[in-house]
Amino acid sequence: MKDFFIGLIVGAFLTAGTGWYFVVARKDPRVTHAWDAVNAKLTAWHLGSDEISAELSRTGRVLRRQATDFGAAMASASSDAAITAKIKAKYALDRDLSVFSISVNTTDGRVTLAGDVSSHQQIGRAMLVALETDGVREVNSTLQVKKAGHG
Repeated sequence: MKDFFIGLIVGAFLTAGTGWYFVVARKDPRVTHAWDAVNAKLTAWHLGSDEISAELSRTGRVLRRQATDFGAAMASASSDAAITAKIKAKYALDRDLSVFSISVNTTDGRVTLAGDVSSHQQIGRAMLVALETDGVREVNSTLQVKKAGHG
């Protein structure tokens, strides 16, 4: 019974937040400006749908590296776990990504993304979120676009 009430309260807050977004925030120039900034970053990293699709067709993966010194000290296992946790938390907060369908693995600051998403745009978005996480040196995506009607 306690779980039911907690779920009810959380559902009410999510419903109120969604309503607020569609009635107020969606028209707010600050919100639309934030999405413009994300789109500019996606373009700068060459993470658009067409670029993702072409790279997946050519190589079966999408790879982007930070412009940092690769001779830097190797990341420890604990910082790799922290990087993975940060990325997963960002996915959980992102309305366009599902933390449950994207696997994140980090080794020495190199992040590998795997799983299925519904569009090439989501691959670009997932990579951008990972690339903008402190400690990430490289992101290698083997994310695949799940075909409609399968799985």
